Amino acid sequence: MILRKMAKLGIKKLGGNMQRIMIIEDEQIIREELTLLLKNEGYHVLPVTDFADVPQQANDYRPHLILLDIGLPGRDGFSLCAGLRKFTDVPIIFVTCRDCGADEVKALCLGGDDYITKPYSVPVLLARIKAVLRRKNKALSADVIEAEGLSLDLAGGFAKADGKKVMLTRNELQILACLMEHAGEIVSRADLMETLWDNQIYIDDNTLSVNVTRLRGKLKELGRADLIKTRRGLGYQL
Repeated sequence: MILRKMAKLGIKKLGGNMQRIMIIEDEQIIREELTLLLKNEGYHVLPVTDFADVPQQANDYRPHLILLDIGLPGRDGFSLCAGLRKFTDVPIIFVTCRDCGADEVKALCLGGDDYITKPYSVPVLLARIKAVLRRKNKALSADVIEAEGLSLDLAGGFAKADGKKVMLTRNELQILACLMEHAGEIVSRADLMETLWDNQIYIDDNTLSVNVTRLRGKLKELGRADLIKTRRGLGYQL
């Protein structure tokens, strides 16, 4: 693989002995089963039972991961995800019975990190939770990468150009960092997916495309709409 593991990305221990997972699921049986399963895996679990002000609960509880259903009372999961993304980059895994490609794309575009359909395989669910948490726990150093007139602040999570700044999600940040580290080179989709996700067997190739599209949209705000070029059949290039 042409991508070296960036030294600036390392495992960071979270405060406390257990990682906190918030479950936003209105079906009691499923919520209780997930709660028991995750507690047995050593996680500290907050099952939401009052759906009146979920964002405030997330802000108060500060979970390391959120499992989010789409069909919820009062406010659906899409709306909640968009609301949460206004103040937090906590990883969000959609867990839903809606097995529709359009719903999955919408969930990812709104800031979801993964999408799992019910009924799910317990080993697969646990593997995806662990993979997302591993990505979250990769600490970024205070280094700044510069290429093509663009400055990427890894610690601050933003890109700057011509006096303008845009905030990036974790995945967008890592994609751009990889491309800038290899400016002028073609970076394959497989290399990017290996950098973003530890276990490719669980990843839909379309997920990478969604993240690149969102990143391009943000770069457009900086006047760099054509910065990331698609090399058909090969990958991406700065």
